[in-house]
Amino acid sequence: MIRIFRHYLPKGLLILGLAEMLVFWAAIRLGALAQTSGHRGVAGFFAPLHSKGILFVAVMLLVMTAFGLYQRDLKEGRFGYFPRLLVSLVVGFLMFRLLLSFDPDVTFPPQTVAYALVMALLGTALTRLAYLAFVNQESRRRQILVLGTGRRARTLNALAAGSIVRPGFHIVGFVPLSDKEDTGEARPLVSPQRLAEVARREHVSEIVVGSRDRRRVLPMEDLLECKLAGVQVVDITTFFERESGRIELESLNTSWLVFADGFRQGLGRKTIKRIFDVSASVLLLAFAIPVMVLTALAIWIEDRGPILYRQDRVGQDGKVFSLLKFRSMGIHAEPDGTPRWASDKDSRVTRIGRIIRKLRIDELPQAINVLRGDMSFVGPRPERPFFVADLKQNIPFYDHRHTLKPGITGWAQVRYPYGASMEDAREKLKYDLYYVKNNSLFLDFIILFQTVQVVIFRQGSR
Repeated sequence: MIRIFRHYLPKGLLILGLAEMLVFWAAIRLGALAQTSGHRGVAGFFAPLHSKGILFVAVMLLVMTAFGLYQRDLKEGRFGYFPRLLVSLVVGFLMFRLLLSFDPDVTFPPQTVAYALVMALLGTALTRLAYLAFVNQESRRRQILVLGTGRRARTLNALAAGSIVRPGFHIVGFVPLSDKEDTGEARPLVSPQRLAEVARREHVSEIVVGSRDRRRVLPMEDLLECKLAGVQVVDITTFFERESGRIELESLNTSWLVFADGFRQGLGRKTIKRIFDVSASVLLLAFAIPVMVLTALAIWIEDRGPILYRQDRVGQDGKVFSLLKFRSMGIHAEPDGTPRWASDKDSRVTRIGRIIRKLRIDELPQAINVLRGDMSFVGPRPERPFFVADLKQNIPFYDHRHTLKPGITGWAQVRYPYGASMEDAREKLKYDLYYVKNNSLFLDFIILFQTVQVVIFRQGSR
């Protein structure tokens, strides 16, 4: 993993991105060369380092990022992996052609588009097949040894569930630290002999400390010997944060939060964040006005009820504010006044409401909340006070997510499906805590691009 602005990125994905930059450059260059005859301006159009050639590569990479093709787990989407790749390439070419239309001196024949599109598809498909074959090789994975066999340590077994890419590590074994420790499904077990000998024999590159009680049971001298021999020693919470992009509650304790790097909220960060929020909200409202007008008209025609819906939500530092949304439920959705989680195929949702929820159009008015200063564009999702009071009582560290302003979109929204239960709230908190700890403008842009694929592929909406 490489840490950029406190956010962890897999080295393999960075290498994949660089490789596909070369693929896109080669594809458009070869496509242009194939159709230079009789078309003034095309021959020199993609000269090395030409600004428009760089623009093409940048557009393609941004579109593929927005379609979720550079996620760390590379999960298959609803439409499949390679169909999504094809769609992203077509959309990228169309966007590039649109940008070129503002320059009347450049001609771009349709044949060039066809040649370049086919070459880009073949090049990226082969590059990704090679990437998957490379990262899935057993020899490429780091060998790790886990100290402890309890429930915290055993959660490592399920870390890579649901991914088409193997994790970047292989568990050599679990080392029980006491006779009383529950071994459960911790397999294989490794005899608690001198750790340095085990690490040397098994070619271990990293030792993960998974035991909660460290004062009496940890073999500190052995760990120091391993450390001096070049074996990395890391806490299980830090390991989860780095490998999964979330902070596991099961392994979390207050001391880790106190001494961990992150949680920076200086004046400079707040100023940059506010400028970003205002700029993004103004742009969103400017482009979304036609959609918002049509949505408002459709809501009013359906049942002649209110267009906007105001609902109390908990914001930064626990302050309650009025959230704005397009109304997607019936006028009397909660007749008894008792808040309820939204469920799949909720009968309270109107016909228009079901559409705007799927497309996330109902959340567009929240840009006004951002301009007011109640919310940020990116941040933890705000919940209703009724639910927050219950969640704080049942989920440890839940109130820590309120140290930042809530957001229209966020790390939890793009990494986890729609949450409508206590267990969902617990899982989403893991991603919210990661964002609270590691938030930066760089991570905000990553979240914005990944939000595009959530909307396009309607992931997690209800």
